[in-house]
Formats: sequence, C-alpha cells, structure tokens
Amino acid sequence: MDFWRNQLSGPTNPSVDAAWQDGEPRKGFFTDTSICIGCKACEVACKEWNAIPEDGLDLLSQSYDNTGALGASTWRHVAFVEQSSDRIEQARESGRRLVELGMPSLRSRETSDAVGAPGSSPLGSAAQANTSLAVADVPALPDMRWLMSSDVCKHCTHAACLDVCPTGSLFRSEFGTVVVQDDICNGCGYCVAACPFGVIERRQGDEGHERAKQSHGISIRGSSSVSTVDATTSSTQSVGSAHAANSGFANNGEVKNVGIAQKCTLCYDRLGDGQTPACAQACPTTSIKFGDLADMRAAAQDRVAQLHGQGFTEARLYGTDPNDGVGGTGSVFLLLDEPEVYGLPPDPRVTTADLPDMFRKAGYAALTMMAMAAASFVRRRP
Repeated sequence: MDFWRNQLSGPTNPSVDAAWQDGEPRKGFFTDTSICIGCKACEVACKEWNAIPEDGLDLLSQSYDNTGALGASTWRHVAFVEQSSDRIEQARESGRRLVELGMPSLRSRETSDAVGAPGSSPLGSAAQANTSLAVADVPALPDMRWLMSSDVCKHCTHAACLDVCPTGSLFRSEFGTVVVQDDICNGCGYCVAACPFGVIERRQGDEGHERAKQSHGISIRGSSSVSTVDATTSSTQSVGSAHAANSGFANNGEVKNVGIAQKCTLCYDRLGDGQTPACAQACPTTSIKFGDLADMRAAAQDRVAQLHGQGFTEARLYGTDPNDGVGGTGSVFLLLDEPEVYGLPPDPRVTTADLPDMFRKAGYAALTMMAMAAASFVRRRP
C-alpha cells in the first residue's frame, strides 16, 4: 500500500517512474534567501536566455517588486517583503517551534543546553544532527529588514500539472524536471488549476509590450532585440535565429505561444549541454545554487544549521520533506519567515494524493448500492 501511496504523493524517483532507463541524477535549485540582495539578475537572465517577453515595468505601489508573481512571462520572480522588528521577533519565535513543512525543527530555549537531545525532524538523522547544535545568543532585533526571495517553478516529485495534461505536452525529463512542449500544448488550462503553487499560466498576450488581441497559437509583434547569458562568463550576447525560434521568438521578432501554458524548464536546453541554468549562472551572491538535488538538500540542511548556530532561529527549509504532499520539490528554499510571508503555500498537496480515498469511498458506495439491490430482490421473493 505504501508503494502505491508513494507513487501518488510520496517519495519516489520521478525519472525512473517516467521510464528513463539511463536517467541523469536529479537536478534542482537551492535558493538561499538569507543572501539574496534583490538585484533581479536572475529575472533578467531568465528572460534573455528563454526569450520571454517583457511583462510590465510598473511598480506595484506596495514594494520594489514590479512583477508580482510567477506567470507565463515571469519564470523567475524576486519578492520584496518589508518587515518591522515585531514581525522579525514573531518569525524567530515561530522558528523555534516544530513546523511540519519539511523544515528542521529547533529545540526550545529550555532544552537547548541539553546534550544529545536533538529536535524532532521529518528529514531523518542528517537533519536531526544539524538541528541538535546549540543555538548561539539571539542577535539584536533590527528596526526593519527586507526579505528578498527569488521564486521559481518547484519541479515537484509529483507534478500535478503533468498528471492532468491531456495532450502529453508536459513531460518529465531525464533530469527529473518538468518541461512544457509548446508545439503540443492546446491551451486547455488544466495544468493552471492543478498546480498547488500557482506557477504555470497561459500566456495571455497582454503583458507589457504584448498588448494586442489575444489569440491562441498566433504570433503577435513584440521586441525584435533578444540577448542571452553566456554559459561560462555570464556576459550577454545576441541570440542566433535558431535559438530565438526555439525560445518563442520568430526571426522577425514576433512573440509566439499566446494562449500556451508556459513555465520554467530549468533551462532544459542548457542541461543537455552540461551547463548551469541562466538564473543560477547570473546570480552574483550565489543565492541561487544549482546541482544534483541530493547535494542541494544537503547544502540547505548545512546552511540552516549554520544560521541556527548563529542565533537566527527564524531560518527554515521549504521543499525538502518527501512527505509534504508533493513528494518533495526540485527547488529547495531557505526561508527567514513562514512560507505564507513569501507567498508559498504552507501545505502543498498534489491532486493525485486524494485518489486512494476517492476510490475507497467510491468502492464503499458501490458495495452499498449492490447490497441494497440484493436486499430489494430478496424481499420480493414469495
């Protein structure tokens, strides 16, 4: 039973499940928000490499954020959250309590001096070892701070968008990532409603300079100038016509894929050549790290233990728990407050997780109807 439950929502190897016999080690991101400076280099690099159209440069009048959220034309989104000292203190206090969201727990102040009494953690012995470190004196509270975080598609172990796609447009790559095939997508939008993170969207055609009549699969005029991030030097250079065509731009500068579902591909074309995704390549502070997912999760656990040791009890991990409802994510985050503060769901859940319960209830209903039908015939017998 556990095997089938894991196949629906628990820990599993998505590449093997997708029948990749010679799959590569699963790749993923580790985004350390504690060192993000909000420069938006990742957003720019993502747009340049993938030829994503500009989606508006107006400020939202609530922060320095001008993109608001992930979408069809925003595959990387840097959030700006301003916090007062009161909220910082609340975040630190909540970090001391056990939060079953794939985040290592921290022992309370009363038991922090007890030797060999690690905090409870759903991540196993490695996380327990990390969280058993004694916590240093709590740093002084600042008057205010900015929380900055670069959000991206989670590339879930159990991706709801992939499960509900009726055309096979979404597929699981050999790297364990989830990729959209533009030429197969019919724009039905099932994936948009299924994603528990609100990541994937259909390109509407009215973002930024795309303001024109919306139409499925029809090119509309956009920017004729495209550049990309160099794989080794992070410098920009003009994009060749072949790459531009594959990325959604025609040779004449028209924007394609209006009405088509779009999201981060974790730079699938770059992974095939052994290159780092554009956003991680461009990040000046290494806030965005890329590599084998197992290494990224280990690095995240080490980093949160380091911050706890420095007294920053608000540090916590998101996406590392394989039993979190989506089987764990391919994008791991270190947060300095609760997930809701960053616009992340505290309890993501893939739609297939409810299938056993649905089938069980349907079976009970069927048995009840059969019993009632049989009883009705028995009563009619003379």
